[in-house]
Amino acid sequence: MKVYLLLADGFETIEALTPVDVMKRAAIEVKTVAVAASKRVASSHGIVTVEADMLLADSDLSDGDALILPGGNPGYVNLAASAAVGEAVRRYYDEGRIVAAICGAPTVLAAYGIACGRRITAHSSVRERLSEYDVVGGDVVVDGNLITGAGAGVSVAFSLAVLRALTDDDTCRRVAAGMEVAIG
Repeated sequence: MKVYLLLADGFETIEALTPVDVMKRAAIEVKTVAVAASKRVASSHGIVTVEADMLLADSDLSDGDALILPGGNPGYVNLAASAAVGEAVRRYYDEGRIVAAICGAPTVLAAYGIACGRRITAHSSVRERLSEYDVVGGDVVVDGNLITGAGAGVSVAFSLAVLRALTDDDTCRRVAAGMEVAIG
């Protein structure tokens, strides 16, 4: 298994680093991918700067099982501004691989007309931009190979939903128990 997590300047720290942590606990290879020209990517609140594993321009991401898009402002705006991000998301979605977007990142789907009509959730501040979707709200919504999360506060639940889609209930329960997280 391999997961790619796309990073653009202005990403929400917890939304980016929680999926990395959860995947590593499950022994899933996870690679952070900088969308801009530098591997150094700054978070939305200046909390951290992350050194990504690779640059999107130097990678085709063809060997991944899931693609994760964290939110954060202006992180999700910067993701949506990249045609290469749109191409990668479309390829993953069309090929039935997992596409996971949290907070404002579902607007990346909308920017490229990907997965229109599907059930999603997103941060309340961007829901009006998602008229082509069935925005059902809630913390985490799984609709086939599309997983969406409402925001930073549900980062663990979102990450565990991605893990469950990639593995199985036992792995998900084991990782959750190790984190002292109760799951249903």
